[in-house]
Amino acid sequence: MHYVESPHRLPYEMASGILQAEIGCSYNRCRFCSLCRKPGKDYRPAPCEEVEADLDELASYVRRPTRIYLYGGNPFGMPRDILIPLLERIREKLPEVKTIGGFCRVADVKAATDEDLATWARLGVQGLSIGAESAYDPALKFMRKPHTAADLEQQCARLSKVGIDYTLFYLAGIAGAGKCSEAARASAEVFSRINPLRINIMTLTVFDNADLAQDVASGAFTPAAEREIVLEIRDFIAGLSGCTSFIEAGHDTNMVHFDGVLPRDQEKMVLYLEQRAEIMNEEHMRLLRSRFRAL
Repeated sequence: MHYVESPHRLPYEMASGILQAEIGCSYNRCRFCSLCRKPGKDYRPAPCEEVEADLDELASYVRRPTRIYLYGGNPFGMPRDILIPLLERIREKLPEVKTIGGFCRVADVKAATDEDLATWARLGVQGLSIGAESAYDPALKFMRKPHTAADLEQQCARLSKVGIDYTLFYLAGIAGAGKCSEAARASAEVFSRINPLRINIMTLTVFDNADLAQDVASGAFTPAAEREIVLEIRDFIAGLSGCTSFIEAGHDTNMVHFDGVLPRDQEKMVLYLEQRAEIMNEEHMRLLRSRFRAL
């Protein structure tokens, strides 16, 4: 298989076939992101001959995958004349495949026509991983996310209309010190109305090669304390209403790991987060966070 780097898998994609569809991210301007700032990751679709060879290799497996995860910063933002033929080729080469997923921006969905989305659904696109990050507009604007809370709600509704489900990523701490609770409440309202299949919680980490590191150095952004972030996650989960999403918070950037199903486990998750915030050693947590910076 052709990979520019060893691909990282989301926990719920462990059994998926990972197909590199692009290198880098077509947007690559989010202040906090460092994933596509590494040498050799300038944006480009994966070469056709490499994709074809990788499909042949996947087809040669004794146990062929039933799901393909398109690897790249935002493969569903690739031009239609590249993306649709790729989806069709996957179905031709791997008839066992039932679903196809990958990272997707809200802006990528917005740029797709209704016909495009219907075609995605027809070709088996399901379980998209969408970097919502928040539904708190001041934080989205500062971090240069190319969507608003209203965009998030509208575009998720378009996906749901054609039968495509999705995971929304929530980035705790994105609003900065003193604003976490406000961001949590605003996000919970919007996420509740969307009611995604899954909510994947991660925690903002200021990586050395991200633009946000310069903002921290200049004083333009002050990261929230670890305890404030844990309480933000608590407020976010407590504020989710009428939501049946699976909550997954096992990412390495989180200082508190847990999961649960709403509404069944809501009270337990809130209580657990309150207990952890109460006993948290801030200095120790800051030291652990600093170890991520150069990754």
